[in-house]
Amino acid sequence: LEFRRVLFRSESALAELELATQLLRVGARVHFLPESQARTADLECHLGRDRFFVEATAMVGSAERQRLPLRGLLPDDDLAEEADRGVILVHRILARVQQKARQLADYCDPVVLSISIPRADLGGDRSARPEEIWLDLKMLAGAVTVLLTTLKQLSAVMIALWDVEPLPAKAATRLANVELVERPRRQRGHPRVRLLIQNPLAWAPLTERAGDAFRELL
Repeated sequence: LEFRRVLFRSESALAELELATQLLRVGARVHFLPESQARTADLECHLGRDRFFVEATAMVGSAERQRLPLRGLLPDDDLAEEADRGVILVHRILARVQQKARQLADYCDPVVLSISIPRADLGGDRSARPEEIWLDLKMLAGAVTVLLTTLKQLSAVMIALWDVEPLPAKAATRLANVELVERPRRQRGHPRVRLLIQNPLAWAPLTERAGDAFRELL
């Protein structure tokens, strides 16, 4: 348990540093906010006159915990067990968004929550190939969008997923508030999938300039 806490802190700190570096590359001025008893965001960022805040978090072990399938949610076919684990992962992401939104309720400027889901083999046998999760990306984007309409303090959520395999899309429709980038499996130095999901009912939406910057990060 103590090892998992240390791993969570180190992975979250790494996600914060990586995101700050990426924001610097797109021209933002980035300030690390000190930790305090009143939980705050991790980064204060400026693009010209625009100011926004970013909270970065990592979900360590999220892929490992999907090994027990959630039965009865999807039709019984060849991908049912893998898709069931994807459904569990979606619910865990929604829970993390709700948890983080509570600590970001007092901001008047735009706030972006960045969630990184690292490789499943962190802390284990790094020589073993991690088990990928089949994930319905449209289901994830839709579920997060619906949740965000109730969490108006969040301007957007950015999600980076490493060990996932996107399920084939059943329709060509897409949500206007969602940006999605999929990379080939062979590009192991980058997340398999990155999403930017903007909140259509945010109290403080991302400005056009900030939105362009986050789209560039994808």
